[in-house]
Amino acid sequence: MDRLTFTVPTASIFAVLGPNGAGKTTTIDMCEGFARPDAGTVKVLGADPWRQQTTLRPRIGVMLQAGGAHGAARTREMLRLVARCAAHPHDPDRLLDMVGLSASAGTPIRRLSGGQVQRLSLAMALVGRPELLFLDEPTAGMDPQARHLVWEVLRAARADGVTIVLTTHLLDEVELLADRILVIDHGRKVAEGTPAELTDAGRRRLEDVYLELTGWEVRG
Repeated sequence: MDRLTFTVPTASIFAVLGPNGAGKTTTIDMCEGFARPDAGTVKVLGADPWRQQTTLRPRIGVMLQAGGAHGAARTREMLRLVARCAAHPHDPDRLLDMVGLSASAGTPIRRLSGGQVQRLSLAMALVGRPELLFLDEPTAGMDPQARHLVWEVLRAARADGVTIVLTTHLLDEVELLADRILVIDHGRKVAEGTPAELTDAGRRRLEDVYLELTGWEVRG
């Protein structure tokens, strides 16, 4: 990263955009405490995520694109296991219903589709009632119906006061969800603002602005 500076407003959805290799994952890894910055300062909920991991971890939720669930476990038991690690968890069965997995509650995770595993990963990130939620391409591999369901879950989490930081290549997702957008390329900030600010109050499409800033193709 190269002198990248940004602040995420509380109870908002903050989208980080950029082409492959732009530094999105590195940025999020440092915010989550999985990578140590060589220089500069990172503060998450007032704490240093690398030095104060024990303090910070109970307050954040992390959804990894790889899922992180054990393939032999069943859907409900995996979510209940994660819930037992939290002081005041959400009801796992209610979360399964919210993400559309109630019918698959007894299914081994290895038999779930890629989109279903992603929805389970989201439920696992939410079950501990995080103040801050990190999402890495949260709707990757999902069909349109599942994608819309996840969007509703994220809107509901924001309405409950959860701050959400997400990376995605889906610009329609950003336009529908994000309160603020950060575009980075080669480790540097190339633009930041609300969707209206970046698209000249709606006079241009976000896709056009993104291509202009990064010169990369947009994945649909």
